[in-house]
Amino acid sequence: MSTQAVSLSPAPFWRRAFRWWLAQVRHTLPAVIFFFIGFNLILFTKTMVLQEQGIPFSGFAVATLAALLVGKAVLVTDHMPFMRRFEGAPLIQPILFKSAIYWAVTFAVRLADGYVHYLGGGGVPGEFWSYLIDNFSWPRFFSIQIWLMVLFMIYVTIGELSTLFGDGELPRLFFRWRSSEAKLTRRQRIRALVRLSRLTEAHDLAEFKDASTPAHAELVEIVTRLATRPQGAGATPG
Repeated sequence: MSTQAVSLSPAPFWRRAFRWWLAQVRHTLPAVIFFFIGFNLILFTKTMVLQEQGIPFSGFAVATLAALLVGKAVLVTDHMPFMRRFEGAPLIQPILFKSAIYWAVTFAVRLADGYVHYLGGGGVPGEFWSYLIDNFSWPRFFSIQIWLMVLFMIYVTIGELSTLFGDGELPRLFFRWRSSEAKLTRRQRIRALVRLSRLTEAHDLAEFKDASTPAHAELVEIVTRLATRPQGAGATPG
């Protein structure tokens, strides 16, 4: 009885806090890594252009901080309920919607970051808007925002495809299956998912529960095909 009471007792606060922090880090890490690579590629091309003109330039630290900033914006935005507004809609709708929301949030966060730096440099809070109009580098600001929109659309598209295919399916397609098996299996799985989607739209739950209906038989056949592991899938090339 005492053992059961111990097992049902809540974990210490520090352990629950650590688990919560670890979950946030895992959620943010893909965005940070993606934008860290994307920003450094942009800065690398900018560096090569400037070196041709004899202008030294290095922005590794800037890219790292920007990636962390975007990761924080993604973390905050993903917890908002309206981000799931277009679930079930054609992919173009959630991709454009989420990309626009991410873009708007980073726009506000970058302005807030500029405000903090303005105050840190001895600026007067009431004169910040005058500073934005007269001294702020808007071309540079919007050039970064344009690239952010492009990167956000790529990032959201990858995330939506990963959700569509199921957790772990995209890494399996890219890194685990052999090319010939991946082409065959990807085609079959996409067709099976399309069939499954059309089947659920054409029939109700009662038909699926009734084992004597054609809808039930087709559902079992599709699920069996999706659950069957392709022969040789996951093997490393010899």
